[in-house]
Amino acid sequence: RKVSGGAAGLGPVVGGSLNCVSFSSGVCWANSVERKIYIPLNRTAPCVRLLNATHQVGCQSSMNGDTGVIHVVEKDQDLNWVLADGPHPPYMVLLEGELFTRELMLRLKGTSRVSGLAVAISKPSPPRGFSPGLQCPNDGFGVYDSDYGPQYAHCNWTVWNPLGNGLSYEDFHFPIFLLEDANETQVIKQCYQDHNLPRNGSGPEYPLCAMQLFAHMHAVTNTVTCMRRNSIQSTFSLSPEVVCDPLSDSNVWSTLKPINASRKMDPADEVVIVATRIDSHSFFWNVAPGAESAVSSFVAHLAAAEALHKVPDALTLPRNIMFTFFQGETFDYIGSSRMVYDMERNKFPVRLENIHSFLELSQVALRNSSALWVHTDPVSGRNESVRPQVRALVETLLNSSLGVNVTLQEVSQSQPLPPSSFQRFLRARPIPGAVLADHRAAFQNRYYQSVYDTAENILMRYPEGLSPEETLDYVTDTAQSLAEVATVVARALYQLAGGTGNTSAIQADPRTVSRMLYGFLIKTNNSWFQSIIKQDLKGLLGDEPPQHYIAVSYPVNTTQLVQFVLANLTGTVVNFTKEECLNPERAPGADKEMYDYTWVQGSREPNSTSRVPFCVQSTVHLTKALSPAFELKEWGSTEYSTWTESRWKDIRARIFLVASKELEIITLVVGIAILVLSLLATYFINAKAHVLFSSPGDVAY
Repeated sequence: RKVSGGAAGLGPVVGGSLNCVSFSSGVCWANSVERKIYIPLNRTAPCVRLLNATHQVGCQSSMNGDTGVIHVVEKDQDLNWVLADGPHPPYMVLLEGELFTRELMLRLKGTSRVSGLAVAISKPSPPRGFSPGLQCPNDGFGVYDSDYGPQYAHCNWTVWNPLGNGLSYEDFHFPIFLLEDANETQVIKQCYQDHNLPRNGSGPEYPLCAMQLFAHMHAVTNTVTCMRRNSIQSTFSLSPEVVCDPLSDSNVWSTLKPINASRKMDPADEVVIVATRIDSHSFFWNVAPGAESAVSSFVAHLAAAEALHKVPDALTLPRNIMFTFFQGETFDYIGSSRMVYDMERNKFPVRLENIHSFLELSQVALRNSSALWVHTDPVSGRNESVRPQVRALVETLLNSSLGVNVTLQEVSQSQPLPPSSFQRFLRARPIPGAVLADHRAAFQNRYYQSVYDTAENILMRYPEGLSPEETLDYVTDTAQSLAEVATVVARALYQLAGGTGNTSAIQADPRTVSRMLYGFLIKTNNSWFQSIIKQDLKGLLGDEPPQHYIAVSYPVNTTQLVQFVLANLTGTVVNFTKEECLNPERAPGADKEMYDYTWVQGSREPNSTSRVPFCVQSTVHLTKALSPAFELKEWGSTEYSTWTESRWKDIRARIFLVASKELEIITLVVGIAILVLSLLATYFINAKAHVLFSSPGDVAY
């Protein structure tokens, strides 16, 4: 099975149905034997290989998977058995989540006695924090470099993610899997205790419990190498074997006042941009909950968009407002760099010259004493023409927080911007802008870009005994807090767009925020999400917490859900039939150049399973979030992101009992002996067949 990273299944393809007919009984028998030998691990997430212009990072197994005897490591002392004392190397280490540290992983990386690693997720999350990201995220791809604010380059002024251990950017020669199911973890531990547990310091007797991990990656070295191999395959092969794919998806954007998405804005028109990222990352593939690093900010952004669309004079404001959701920002600003690239080349309706100001929501959920910090760029702030506009923007933000339970404070004007999409716009043009965050200097988020950046990290708590519908609408303290942030943002945007009315009436809806947090962090398969998506996309919804990894297919689940939520919150219901909604050119009064039309499922009728679908008219659009490096075929670029993901064919994990080498040799020898005897017997019987199988009439008396 050929599978790209964005579509690979994590469960093993073993076992299967035993419903078979007589001529296939041999196949069914073999299948049944395999099921008796192996226990598949279905709830796992692998570490896969990623590549950029200069490096490969991540993990992989050998071509046919890696196998080793299981040893459980629950404390540092248990590691001595794996590294030195154990008599049955190589070992598959089952590691408790709290021990998954850079120091321990480098010790395992430096030995040949380890064939793989299974990490048991830690519950509760490690109290001291865990971040496998870099201490200086997206270093080298922001605005600060040797020419622009060199004193701020490479986080010389502020280390933004001090807990970052960089594990996600290390290269490991053995497979590493995350065990997401506590029951499967317990099965492995029980197998270990029954068969592998050392007795009085001596090695256990065979048979031993072993684990096999399959995660062979096709791409190696770096993006330049893998893309060159892709190119050669495409040129000279009739059925090319692609080895890697660029990380890519779509940005989501809309405007307060409709604009023609196929034309360029007039140079005299001005736009206020508000932006957030919608992607996250962790050490393990497609496990990226991103509660604080992404979800909190884009939920507040969506709530602010809804509040602004309810303002009576929204469509008459002097300036337009553009709501922008960037994909791939974790990987060196893929989405924002592509939008800037398109703006510079007139491939996007809004030009850089149209941007009046820029406001970005960074991590905003973990506030101390309700404080939110306003970050600005100290370098562009020295520009005589930009400085007054930045001051006006900051003053507008500070005034917008009056009367709301959010205290906005400005950081020192000598401090640089935190990692943010705004930096990519500043690289192109000195734009007045600010970044809102819950941290003054270093991140408050102790689980940045990790599997533990979940709903619990941003303190989402629900009373016991609530039904799913009650939980969906329950306003948690976190939801109320983010609604207040959204209110401040909406009021500030209204004033930046030239609004002069009373802003006290602009209020974000805490219930809407609650629904979004529940849907994006706990369970997408809820009644609200079901009602706002297309019928053919209901497969997007699941009962597991959604993941916000960009992957290589577009648009991914998060992108589409943000698209539909934004359309629902900011669009209007129009009286079109399904055919007219799907083909707006046939509908009277439709304006396909200015609006997007979506036919959604609608809510269920009371006491019925049928739904009432309807057509939504909105200004929501998707635009490509693929690094310009791949458009330009500059795979070794230092200007743009060059991240790619390796392809693979098989990712699975299983455990089984393994016999001693001696028994395996004896079995092999006995098998060969039986084969030889069978051949001799067959030869003898064939040679004497005329005697052994003669008919009675041929016998002479």
